[in-house]
Amino acid sequence: MKPIFVKRSALTACTSSMLLVSTLLVTQNVAAHGYLEVPPSRALACQKGLNINCGGAQHEPQSVGETFKGFPNGVGGAPLQGPVDGKIASGGHSLFSAMDAQSATRWHLTEIKDRNIDFQWRYTAAHPATKHEYFITRNGWNPNEALKRASFDSTPFCVVDGGNQPPVSGAKHSCTLPDDKTGQHVILAIWTVGDTDAAFYNATDVNILAEASLPGGWSSVGSIAPAAQLLVGDKVKARAFSATGEHPEYSVEISIDSAEQGLPNNWSFKLAEQINAAHTTVRAGVRDDNGNIQPVKGTNSLYAQKESGVARYEVQLIMQEDTAARLSVAALQDEYVLDKGLAKVDFSVMSNRKMNIEATLFDEHNKLVGSTTAEVDSGTRGLAIDVRSNPGAHTLTLVGTTLDGRTTRQDTQTVTFSGEGVGIDYDYVFPQGLKDYTAGTKVLQPKTNEVFECKPFPAAGYCQQYTVTATQFEPGVGTHSHMAWEKL
Repeated sequence: MKPIFVKRSALTACTSSMLLVSTLLVTQNVAAHGYLEVPPSRALACQKGLNINCGGAQHEPQSVGETFKGFPNGVGGAPLQGPVDGKIASGGHSLFSAMDAQSATRWHLTEIKDRNIDFQWRYTAAHPATKHEYFITRNGWNPNEALKRASFDSTPFCVVDGGNQPPVSGAKHSCTLPDDKTGQHVILAIWTVGDTDAAFYNATDVNILAEASLPGGWSSVGSIAPAAQLLVGDKVKARAFSATGEHPEYSVEISIDSAEQGLPNNWSFKLAEQINAAHTTVRAGVRDDNGNIQPVKGTNSLYAQKESGVARYEVQLIMQEDTAARLSVAALQDEYVLDKGLAKVDFSVMSNRKMNIEATLFDEHNKLVGSTTAEVDSGTRGLAIDVRSNPGAHTLTLVGTTLDGRTTRQDTQTVTFSGEGVGIDYDYVFPQGLKDYTAGTKVLQPKTNEVFECKPFPAAGYCQQYTVTATQFEPGVGTHSHMAWEKL
């Protein structure tokens, strides 16, 4: 059956933000699975290495976002179902909860340069599709708030009738992005399954650069996304560019004069106001139904008339280093004792700023033997690293970056390990570096504290065949481990 494409203009109406109480789907006898391949879903971008700190999603993009159908208004008059507000990207599955993190700089943005866009899915278990829908965040949405129904336009801008037939991987869904969408947005792609109660919700993060002619002769030329909290003395500059290079006549800069003004939504609003005060052929804000463009405390779109010569804007944050930021290691013992190669290293972190912390421990050959990450408040916070190593001198490296990303601090301490070593050397702690496993790769199985070596070709191909739900080839514990691994 030939798909029917229905293209709609997105509305800027918001649905009520309701607290939904939902349970995960009961496991089906045969589960459908799939993901948005073009542009890549948030989870697929994790698997490709474009996103980091993704949790289990990077191993199973095909399973991310599976929950009840019924977004945004329920099914057949039933109460609202679908994903819970704040858990739209993960579908409410704890394994994929990292997908629900949301900030203006958290995720890789796929650049979209043509409003005529072809969406493409990959199905690993294709069940009949009643429809595919594509929603987009509303104008003025806040990219630093968790995704909820009210973050999106209330109707999809594109619907593809699936005819209750199994969809085909690689088939193109030809859609057109609304003319008033520009800059950073999230597109929510939904595959509604025909023979279960499920739908798959895939978020994809985009930067819409495509120009569009709007009523009144305006063209979209960029956006002001409130990306970070700024400090007094910081500056924000909207840099204008023509088709041939920078167009400084239309560039606008503001300075942050107070802590309140440094709040993301406030400086975005101030910059938009300043642009509108400085020029008549360039405007910043959100267009209403009458075509009026007014600044908002959130994401402001940028528009230009042809005679301005402005083709695009780039927003530059000119951030000062936080020179008063401090970070150090405390309460680290001089020596730790290994028990069959294992030890727990307890220590404290002292900082005077909220920071994202990465602590790594290296042996005397600079091989990573343990690590941990954490977000810490100012003050003292205890951390611990589980270590697998051999006796000798080690180095603990502590790196902290303030939450706004402007300042990084580092402290390095040495520590000695004694006692009984792990014995056999290894390349990775399973499943770290999974995609790099080849013939001869040695991995430590933390469940048994044993080392396994990947067998030669052709068996080596099995060494990478592991996911959270397909564990047959897991070294030492999988039912087919012997086909891929040799215990050392």
